[in-house]
Amino acid sequence: MDKEAGKKRAGQEAAKFVERGMTLGLGTGSTAKHFVDALAPKAADGWQLKGVPTSEATRRHAESIGIEIIEPDETTIIDLAVDGTDEADPNLNLIKGGGGALLREKIVANAAQKFIVIADKSKRVAALGAFPLPIEIEPFGWATTIRNIRTGLKTAGFDNLKLELRIHQGEVFKSDGNHLIADCALGRIDDPATLDQLLGAIPGVIETGLFCGLTDIIIYGDEDGVSIEKA
Repeated sequence: MDKEAGKKRAGQEAAKFVERGMTLGLGTGSTAKHFVDALAPKAADGWQLKGVPTSEATRRHAESIGIEIIEPDETTIIDLAVDGTDEADPNLNLIKGGGGALLREKIVANAAQKFIVIADKSKRVAALGAFPLPIEIEPFGWATTIRNIRTGLKTAGFDNLKLELRIHQGEVFKSDGNHLIADCALGRIDDPATLDQLLGAIPGVIETGLFCGLTDIIIYGDEDGVSIEKA
């Protein structure tokens, strides 16, 4: 399967949901980039689109094609958010955060009136967990937080877990919010919502890459076309 063609088709299909004057939540990563690319003709045609980007990379890309970037306040309505995913199960639960923007992505997805996920078809799985689960943590006392995450995961039955602090280009990775990421290879997650709650209750854990109950539509693409799943 041509994954890049699938990503592009999914991004282009998601752009069909965009209407003039919308405020859009703009995701992070290679698939979300295709969605932003698909907005370029609309921006050039004066659609007056506004964007709430989930990363600095997305901010720069959106600005380059003429989308007005805004800082949301209490009155802001995000009409539609579109983002990619690392895994998606049949119940539209996700693992996200491979790009390290999970906190901002979850804030935007939760705030949006509609959240559309775009992906190539390889991202659809029977159960989450083959992709390592990212957990965003506070740098202060990070080792204690990691220890408590290990304990919590073992209590939840993940005895053979592999947990590593994310390293990028030989250095400890930091998110745009200056947080650390712990990647947890768990193998299979049968109850993602309960696990999300368990991890979120640990002091020092800022957010997890489990997105449960947030997705309205998933658009899967391949070289032949797209398929759509709805909540």
